[in-house]
Amino acid sequence: MFRYPRRRPADDPPTASPPGTPLLEIDGLSVGYERAGEYTPVLEGVGLTVRDGEFVCVVGASGCGKTTLLKTIDGLIAPAAGEVRVSGRPADPRRGDMAVVFQQDSLYPWRTVLANVRFGLDVRGSRSAATDARSRECVELVGLRGFEDHYPHELSGGMRQRVNLARALAVDPTLLLMDEPFAALDAQTREVMQTELLDIWTRHRKTVLFITHQLDEAVLLADRVIVMAAHPGRVREEIPIDIPRPRDLHTKRGEKFTRYVDHIWKLIEDEVRSSLIPGTAGADRHGA
Repeated sequence: MFRYPRRRPADDPPTASPPGTPLLEIDGLSVGYERAGEYTPVLEGVGLTVRDGEFVCVVGASGCGKTTLLKTIDGLIAPAAGEVRVSGRPADPRRGDMAVVFQQDSLYPWRTVLANVRFGLDVRGSRSAATDARSRECVELVGLRGFEDHYPHELSGGMRQRVNLARALAVDPTLLLMDEPFAALDAQTREVMQTELLDIWTRHRKTVLFITHQLDEAVLLADRVIVMAAHPGRVREEIPIDIPRPRDLHTKRGEKFTRYVDHIWKLIEDEVRSSLIPGTAGADRHGA
C-alpha cells in the first residue's frame, strides 16, 4: 500500500505543538464501493489523529474523499477496513458525542430559530427549562439574539448557517465535524463567518475537523492542515500551522500565511496536473 512520506520544505516554519490528548483516531481507514462486481476504492489506508481541543482542516482536490472521510467518521458510511475511535472507543453516532455541520443549512422550515437550535436536544428527550436556556445561549453565541422566533425563510444565508452551527453546539458535542459549512455563502459573509467561528472556538475549544476547498480558510482556522491525495484518497501531508492566535482577517496579509497557502496549493496543483496525464494515476505517478 503506497503512502506519501511526510515532508516539510526547509523554509517552512517550525512545527507547532498540538494541544491535548488524542480524541479522534483514524487507523488504516479504507472505503470504497462496488459496481458491476468491481470494487473502486475511495479512501485507502487513511491514518489521522486529532487531539482534544485541536482545530484540524482537511483540503485536497475534488474527488479525494474529504466528504467521504467525514461521513465515515459520523457513521453514515461503513468502512471496508480500518477503525475510527473517539475518546478511545469505536466511533458511534448514537452516543451523541459528535455533531455535524453540513454545507447546506438543512433547517426545518416549520420550526423557528430557537426550535431548530433545540432540535437535537428534543430528539434526546431532554426538553426542559435547562435545555431551553442552553438553546438560547447558543442562539446568542452565534449572534442571533432577537431572532429566536424567526423562521428560516426570514433569514439570510449567513444567518441560517449560524443557526446550523448553534444547533450543533447546543448538544455539546465532544467532536464537531464541519463539511464546507461556508461554501454556499458569498465571499464577504464567508469571511465574517470565519472570524465568528474562530471567536467561538477560542472561547469553547471544541475539537473540530473542518473540510474546505478554500486554502486561505484552512490556514486561518487550523492548528494543522491535512492535505489529501486522490484516487484513492489518502493523507499526503500534515502541515502544522505555526501562526499565533488569536487570528483575524489581518492574519491573511502576513508573509508566513502566504507561504503556507502557496505550499498547500503546490501540493494540490501537483495532484491535479498529474491526474490529467494518462497512465499516471495513484502511486505510479509518484515513482512508487
